[in-house]
Amino acid sequence: MAPKHTVAIDAEALAGKRFEYQEDMSLVEDLDLMELTPGKDLNWLEDIHLLVEDGTPAVFDRNSNSFLKIYFDIPEGREDEIARKVLMKHLISGNSYGIQLKEKHCKYHQVELGPWVADSKSVGDNWTPPVLEGWEPPLH
Repeated sequence: MAPKHTVAIDAEALAGKRFEYQEDMSLVEDLDLMELTPGKDLNWLEDIHLLVEDGTPAVFDRNSNSFLKIYFDIPEGREDEIARKVLMKHLISGNSYGIQLKEKHCKYHQVELGPWVADSKSVGDNWTPPVLEGWEPPLH
């Protein structure tokens, strides 16, 4: 049997599981996008739209370059709002794979969960390059 060819990676593949807010709209319904937005400027969210990945509604997580699929029914006319809320829940929960990589790989100071989480810890202040055990740099 030939191996499965993957064109895109979804958040579930990276995390190894689904998140509850992918399956239950009530877990994102009360998120206030204005309250979560630094400077109260929603312009950065204007680019976030409900998409379809593998026939399933999804939102794209730029932090991990992956699709976050949505498995509940989305009310007509609220598609982008719900996509934005699911994405924000994913980000503020720290479940985005890109956010999980920050602590080890971030080279410059930034807040781990982004500016939308006031008490998020800082990362990137003490980065050191990884060292592959047994590897020596080539001599010039």
